[in-house]
Amino acid sequence: MTMNGLLLIPALPLLAFIINITMGKAFIKDKAHLVSIPALAASWALAMMAVYDVSRGQVFQGDLYTWVVSGAFKVQAGFLVDQLTAVMLVVVTSVGLLVNIYSVGYMRGDKGFYRFFAYLSLFVFSMLMLIMADNFLQLYFGWEAVGLCSYFLIGFWYEKKSAADAGKKAFIVNRFGDFGFGLGIMLIFLSTGSLQYGPVFQAAHSLAGQTVNLFGASVSLPTVIALLLFCGAMGKSAQFPLHVWLPDAMEGPTPVSALIHAATMVTAGVFMVSRCSPIFNLSPAAMGVVAVTGAFTALFAATIAITQNDIKRVIAYSTISQLGYMFLACGVGAYGAGVFHLFTHGFFKALLFLGAGSVMHAMSGELDLRKMGGLKKYMPITYWTFLLASLSISGIPGFAGFFSKDEILWRAYSSGPLGKTLWAAGAFTALLTSFYSFRLLFLAFHGKFRGSKEQEHHIHESPMSMGLPLLVLAAGAVGAGWVGIPTVISRSLGLGQMDKIGPFLEKAISGPVSSAAGAPAMEMTLMGVSAALGVLGILLAAYMYLWNPEVPEAIARTFKWAYRLSFNKYYIDEFYDHVIVKPTFWVAQSVIVGVTDGKWIEGIVNGVPRAIGSFGQQLRKIQSGVTQHYADIMALGVLIFIATALLLRL
Repeated sequence: MTMNGLLLIPALPLLAFIINITMGKAFIKDKAHLVSIPALAASWALAMMAVYDVSRGQVFQGDLYTWVVSGAFKVQAGFLVDQLTAVMLVVVTSVGLLVNIYSVGYMRGDKGFYRFFAYLSLFVFSMLMLIMADNFLQLYFGWEAVGLCSYFLIGFWYEKKSAADAGKKAFIVNRFGDFGFGLGIMLIFLSTGSLQYGPVFQAAHSLAGQTVNLFGASVSLPTVIALLLFCGAMGKSAQFPLHVWLPDAMEGPTPVSALIHAATMVTAGVFMVSRCSPIFNLSPAAMGVVAVTGAFTALFAATIAITQNDIKRVIAYSTISQLGYMFLACGVGAYGAGVFHLFTHGFFKALLFLGAGSVMHAMSGELDLRKMGGLKKYMPITYWTFLLASLSISGIPGFAGFFSKDEILWRAYSSGPLGKTLWAAGAFTALLTSFYSFRLLFLAFHGKFRGSKEQEHHIHESPMSMGLPLLVLAAGAVGAGWVGIPTVISRSLGLGQMDKIGPFLEKAISGPVSSAAGAPAMEMTLMGVSAALGVLGILLAAYMYLWNPEVPEAIARTFKWAYRLSFNKYYIDEFYDHVIVKPTFWVAQSVIVGVTDGKWIEGIVNGVPRAIGSFGQQLRKIQSGVTQHYADIMALGVLIFIATALLLRL
């Protein structure tokens, strides 16, 4: 593939955005999908051609033009399509195309139909620019662009206050992480003299042993850079404590949730850390922070998901938890395992969200699981595809999530002194994951319908424009993991080396990415434990929500304090409200508005005209209209002039 062909991959979604946003309201209106879907389909086809070429050993890297020149600061705009980018291209273009197709039925009749498809196209373009960048400045451009698109789409129904607030919350929370990310990029330039990936990563080894003075203390330079970069990843990929924006992002249309959670914004952090592996590998301290943050976030979010009743919020906390798994992998040096889980997660998570959207579409926007039930008989396509996604995220053997999740757990277990603790956190999270996933499935699709008669009367299967993407994603939720069959399994079956994605990613990621060395018996044992925990979680959910539905209420009454903590999300939002939001508003109203704006600025703006007016009022008194008065004033002026001249001569 030529550089022009690569250029078309992001250019086509950008063109679709321009056409829809400029001509959609007046001319295209409810036909906007006829612009976006062909453009994204062509982008997907070109991306698959590029992936095929990369799989044959060809890596594309080239500059388009000189973007910025300022003294020693010089950045070229260009593309890098290697093995890491190839995996991301599959996820971004595939999920992006399917979400667009699904949205035709889901958004039909919305007055912002053309605007929605315009924003979706811009979102895909921004993510493609991010993953195809060959320098940090272009990466930062895509990084901020996906944040902007999330603001547009989360707050798409801006007339609704909760949606507008959620869009602002996502944008503001990410400012905290992106501030650190921007500082990290600046420090990279100051340390290496370049922002192009090639020169930076080649010079990375020279950073080892260098220190920087930070608040009077000498700190490892690679550690500072890595932690600053990870600040950005914590915001974009919703890791604790910057996770609070992602559950509220559910205020946007459901296809937006699928795109954000599966293919675009939240995957950017995992991609960036993997791309910057030459820098992270220089700092064991930073790697430890990444691993512990990921493990804690995975478990933390899972403990919240088990009590939520909003169907989309359960899946949202699931995303936060699964992203924690990916960072856990990156933190122990298993970048390939993290990217592999990103790959499989893209299919089953998109399927879960679009399945939830199908349920909402059938129930006129209902989100409360307590008002659902028995939907299986009304929505067979949605049910069976949702079941496959739930089995996959639960890590049941044979499904995509099993292969990628268990690779992470094995790599964590064999990573060192902290490895056993990280594995335990990940394994317990696996139990909770299968529990809350099937709790959702049983509450929504099994048992008796608990909604109103009117809701039940209107329940129906979604149209094929929504059903077809579900079926395609279901195939991915089952089969996407088979490209990474663990070596210990394939060899025990006499199949030799079957892991294709590990060796594939080794060519693009610095550091070990394939299966860790260790006793095959131990690896098989840990896989068995993980699978057993997944099955146990399903059985617990069935016991509590199918066979003995009074048990959950009894547990909630018995452990009231724990239930309240989980149900209220550990009061993190309330904590931020008291510590950050309210003090900020107080400063804004009392100091900025009351003093700076109200007294200083308004004092100058209104005081100067007031002083001029007062002076004018006094000046008017001189204009009496009497000629004698004017003659007296002129004579007084002449006398003052003569007196001044005489004094100066003396």
